[in-house]
Amino acid sequence: MDLTGKTAALHTLGCKVNIYESEVMTGLLLDAGVKIVPFEEKADIYIINTCTVTNMADRKSRQMIHRARKMNPDAVIIACGCYVQVNDPAVLSDTGADLLLGNDEKNRLVEIVSNYFETGEKPVISDIAHAPVITPMCLRELNGHTRADVKVQDGCNQFCTYCIIPYARGRIRSKAIHEVVKETESLVSGGIHEIVLTGIHLSSYGRDFEEKKTLLDLIEAVHSIPGADRIRLGSLEPRIVTEEFAKRLSEFPKLCPHFHLSLQSGCAATLKRMNRHYTPDEYRESVALLRKYFDHPAITTDVIAGFPGETEEEFAESYAFVKEISFYELHVFQYSRRHGTVADRMENQVPEPVKKERSGKLIALGKEMSDAFIREKTGGACEALTEEPVTIGKKTYYTGYTKEYIRVFIENGNANEIVQGTLVKKGSVLTVE
Repeated sequence: MDLTGKTAALHTLGCKVNIYESEVMTGLLLDAGVKIVPFEEKADIYIINTCTVTNMADRKSRQMIHRARKMNPDAVIIACGCYVQVNDPAVLSDTGADLLLGNDEKNRLVEIVSNYFETGEKPVISDIAHAPVITPMCLRELNGHTRADVKVQDGCNQFCTYCIIPYARGRIRSKAIHEVVKETESLVSGGIHEIVLTGIHLSSYGRDFEEKKTLLDLIEAVHSIPGADRIRLGSLEPRIVTEEFAKRLSEFPKLCPHFHLSLQSGCAATLKRMNRHYTPDEYRESVALLRKYFDHPAITTDVIAGFPGETEEEFAESYAFVKEISFYELHVFQYSRRHGTVADRMENQVPEPVKKERSGKLIALGKEMSDAFIREKTGGACEALTEEPVTIGKKTYYTGYTKEYIRVFIENGNANEIVQGTLVKKGSVLTVE
């Protein structure tokens, strides 16, 4: 069926990979003649790209499906993504969705919707655990954007005891370097200046290739593309940061000194129960190597509060470690039980009030560290990629981000001096938000 003239609205929950896939689906719909409207408006088709990393993510996924149905009872409601992938269709039947798409069906969105309108056919969610290769997806132009997430890897083989994602995303699969280069070149030609290389387990990039490639090989290839002025990395595993790795990264001038090293806990005993394959000492060494080869880089991380068996002493050990490392940003999560994971069956589950109290302490610490990092950068010379103009009083500013991902305001006395997408070089006067 021809979808020309129909309207569609998308809502995305979760990670950068989900955001990338929603942008790809948006492009596919536009190519099919579908008009994209805000999710709050009435549409013929609603697409909710779901997440299942926590119970809250599940709840939000269901809520957005119900909200879409209320906005237009006659619309076709499509739920896709991780929440759909890990749940039995019978469990999902009460959500109100007309179509359920797993993570490997997103690239067939237009075909699936067309068939549904024409014949009522519904897709079968594939067994992603045995997916041999990464689902082919390519991001089209992003009008009005200066930064783009590019998904280069999918899946995870780690099986941390708390994590449902390997079941939702399957085993590691990587996108060929030449495909990433082609996609990046297309994005750059459309006005993108910063490329964010992202994946479910980015550190494992290339391990599934017959001719082994590494993340360093990929970075080198993207770095050589004219017009790709910045390269930013998604989340990294601490174990990937060796002396050789850190030194090699420092030799790429376009690489942003902004590293998200997943921690989860600063306590050795807790990390062992989580099945994280490093110790606090090894993590500390990884951070030291990045700080050795980069001048005051932005180090960010994730921490889980209230993992099963976490005692007051273990939490205190984790808190002290986080404070010692001194992160730029700290993403704090209260432990969320995920059915089917090892941690869900562990004894000594931490009560919700205790999780809340501990997460509150970590959040407060994170704010202190973030404020301190920004104060150190304020007033110094730096570089920012401009994004959009804002007017404050009678002055015009452009918002932008430094290489460390600090949001700044750049004063623009003459509106013609700076335009969106300008890479304002060192020496510019920047005012930190």
